[in-house]
This record gives sequence, C-alpha cells and structure tokens, in this order.
Amino acid sequence: MTEPSTVVWDILRGGWRLAALSAIVELDCAGHLKDGPLTVDELAGRCGAHPGSLARVLRTGASCGLFATVSPGTYALTDAGALLVGGVPGSLRSAVQANTAPTLSYGMDNLATTVRQGRSAFVEKYGVLYDHLATDPELNGVFNDFMTSRSGPMAEGVAGRYDFSQVKTLVDLGGGRGHILAAALRANPHLRGVLFELGHVLPDARAAMEGWGLLDRVDFVEGDFFRAVPAGYDAYLLGSVIHNWDDEDASTILRVVREAMSDDGRVLLVEIVLPDDDTPHFGKEIDMRMLGLFGQGRERSGSEHAALLEGAGLRLSGTTPLPFHATLIEAVPA
Repeated sequence: MTEPSTVVWDILRGGWRLAALSAIVELDCAGHLKDGPLTVDELAGRCGAHPGSLARVLRTGASCGLFATVSPGTYALTDAGALLVGGVPGSLRSAVQANTAPTLSYGMDNLATTVRQGRSAFVEKYGVLYDHLATDPELNGVFNDFMTSRSGPMAEGVAGRYDFSQVKTLVDLGGGRGHILAAALRANPHLRGVLFELGHVLPDARAAMEGWGLLDRVDFVEGDFFRAVPAGYDAYLLGSVIHNWDDEDASTILRVVREAMSDDGRVLLVEIVLPDDDTPHFGKEIDMRMLGLFGQGRERSGSEHAALLEGAGLRLSGTTPLPFHATLIEAVPA
C-alpha cells in the first residue's frame, strides 16, 4: 500500500516539476531543439543560460519525458517535448505560459485567502479576468492562444460527434473567435451560424471567420447574454461559458436562453462534468483554477448541471463525451 506521506509528497513534487516546465518554456529549449539534438553547452548558448544550471533543468525534464539523452550531456526532444514548440499544430506552449504567468499565478498563490473570504483574491487585486486581459495585450495574446489550443480538440469533437442534421441555425453565445462554431459549420455545409459576443470581441471573431472562409455563413450580433439573446433559432451553444459563473448567474443566462428558444429548440453546453463521488478527475483540479481566478466560477457534476437546467425550464436530454475531459450536454425545453 502507498504510504500516506506519498500522497502529500506527490502533490509537492508537481509544483517542482511545474517550475522546471516553466523555465524550459521561458528559455524556449524546445524551440532550439526542434531541428535536432544539442549539447548542454550548445543549448545554453542559444538560450542565453548558465550551462550548469540548465543541465539540471534538462535532467529533470528528461525524467519527466520531455527530453531524451542521446549521449552524455546531449539532449533531443521527445514527442511530448515537441508540444512545447510554439506555432505548430497542437502546441501546448501557450498553455504553460498562461498557467505560469505571474499575474495569473496570483490567484493560485492566494487560494487560501479566496477560501477564507469567499471571494477571489485575484479579482480583488486585478479585477475581473477578462477586463484585466483587455488592459494587457501581451498576456491577452497568451491567454487567447491557450484558449485556442484547448478549444480546438473540443471544437472538432463537437463537430464530429454531435448530430447536427436536424439543426439549420446555430447561435454561439459568448464564443470568442468562434472556434466551435467554425468547426460545426465546416462539418455541416447546411448549417448557418450566429456569433453573439461583446462588442470588443467581434472584430477578432469576424477576422477569424474570414480567414476560415466562413464569413458568408455567419451573422455577428453584439449583446449581453444576461439581458437578451437572438430569438427563434434551432440551437444555442454555450461553450465553456456556464462554468465561468456562480449558480445564480448561470441560472440567469440559461433562463434568458430559454426565453429566446422555440419549444422545439435545444441548448448545447460544452462543459467538464465532474463525478459525484471521490473519483479523481481532471476537472476537480482545474476547478481550483476557476476558484482562484474567478471566485464564483466553478466546474460542476452531472447532478449539478441537471439542477441548473431544471431551474431554467430545461431538461437534460443527452450527453456526448468530448476530448479534453469535456462533455457536450444537450437540453430541451422541459
């Protein structure tokens, strides 16, 4: 049996590994190794790093599976390490940057304060996350790249696994640049979309749709889903939206959507669904990030999602598993 202390030490070791990963990304070790193996001295010269210190970080990275030792003091990228190269399909470089950026780390470093007072220490210091990102273009770019890397597999999962044959119009509520909507449109030529977002987001969304060759199949509508959403469409998509809000605000959003729906319409939520028991789950860990950065935002279990839907006059009618531990939840009018 595992020693009780091992549980605690494994959690602590995760923090040390994360520090090494952050240094590897900041020094762009993967970018310098993408064309082939290098010695520690060669890599240090390209990274602008102290060779002896870098050697220790590379040794730890190799033990984690990011590098492989091809000869003494010489390292090559593994398939996992190649995911840290920027600007390539499937890159996770921005995911590391977004989760180790000092500003965003403040929310995690001060989680105990958030728990004590019941409101986010991050929000008290920096304000609402998305408002703060609007004031920091560099961090906003990293965060958007992270969201893109995360939403890409989920978007393809929605497009490939959900049956849109009975849906002619899909409204993407708070969809950012519209990655999920775009994937659904590409996979379903009969489908037409509406992207509903805040005004400052729409120019980027319009440019993205133009780049994807989908501009003529999307209408862009500015608005606030706490007040009203476009009425009478076949399906309403909320991709990783509801988890940003507490139960009261989430219920308000869902009620506004229900009021706009026809009786044969449907709501599609893309969310992480937690198990109701103590089973380990990725979502329970990312929920700590939600708590630290948003305070009121949270991941929910299946029963909690069902209760939210019921309170808004909706009924859970089906679920579809998606990549990245996500689930597509379909709901119809109760």
